[in-house]
Amino acid sequence: MSESKIKNMEEFAAISGISRPTVSKYFHDPASVRPSTRARIEAALEKYDYRPNIYAMNQNRKLTKNIGIVVPYLADPFFAEIVRVIERRCIEAGFTPSLFSSHGEQAFENDILDSLRSIKPAGVLLAPLGRQSDKSAIETFCKNVPTVLFDSNIEGMGEAFIGSDNYSFVSQTVEYLSRTGENPCFFEMKTPANPNANKRRLAYLSMAERLGLEPHVIQIDGTGWAFEEIGRQGALKLLSGNALPTDTVLCSNDRLAIGFLSACYEMGVKVGRTQDCQLRVASHDDHPFSKFTCPSLTTAAHDYFAVSDQAVETLFQVIESGGHLRNRTETVFPARLIMRDSA
Repeated sequence: MSESKIKNMEEFAAISGISRPTVSKYFHDPASVRPSTRARIEAALEKYDYRPNIYAMNQNRKLTKNIGIVVPYLADPFFAEIVRVIERRCIEAGFTPSLFSSHGEQAFENDILDSLRSIKPAGVLLAPLGRQSDKSAIETFCKNVPTVLFDSNIEGMGEAFIGSDNYSFVSQTVEYLSRTGENPCFFEMKTPANPNANKRRLAYLSMAERLGLEPHVIQIDGTGWAFEEIGRQGALKLLSGNALPTDTVLCSNDRLAIGFLSACYEMGVKVGRTQDCQLRVASHDDHPFSKFTCPSLTTAAHDYFAVSDQAVETLFQVIESGGHLRNRTETVFPARLIMRDSA
């Protein structure tokens, strides 16, 4: 196969049957891989007559081996799970990941970007705050540092966006709940910190219209990232006042739902699918603890591995291309409905 037919390191890895991180590690330092692996790579180089882009590699070597990973709230188990996969992939490829949490605040996010710029990372994986982000600061950062956005998209910024399809989440839960019982009401924060919350509300309203259902959106007070307590307090108020319009509640995210289930327990309200239950509760995300609630939480699940893996793979492509892709790309992965005991 001629050199022109293999455009980049990703294609070489695929056709030679050697993992992409291992190939990258070899090109940065041949002695860093096992002798048997090095022999396989060198045989493949000879067979396919592939020569990497030396200019791009030399440019990359001028950078540090650091990869910055920025999330809104690292204590959130959703982000912790995604970061776990990202961190492992970066280490396998010979990079040193550095984790940062903006703690849900624009000022912290801006400070992190300033700090990252000063250490000249090879690239950055950024899950921005979204609506609360300083878009001008992020735009300037992305122009100077190879950046891939994940989880929350800001139109036109970064070389690419990788995330989950929020419509896929909500369409599956609304369809399932309305088919198996009363139409769900949508339970969310009035001023949500989660950057995907508004997209999920809009998806709920769209699905209600599509299925001919009467929509009910319940917005509770609360700010910040203490979603479980916010959900608990909001649910206690609703349950005390018998204010729920239906016996089916669809929470914007699993952490709110965990708080809702706690309130139901305190109020003696039985949740589940059996005839003796008073409410059904479902949600979105497949929080790592959602299968351990009582009852276990019916939810729509992220494909954590696919989002994490694709985000890292895309950033590696950006780095190998000298810091920029020819065109910005957006990739979203569908959710998967997980039926448990709560609905």
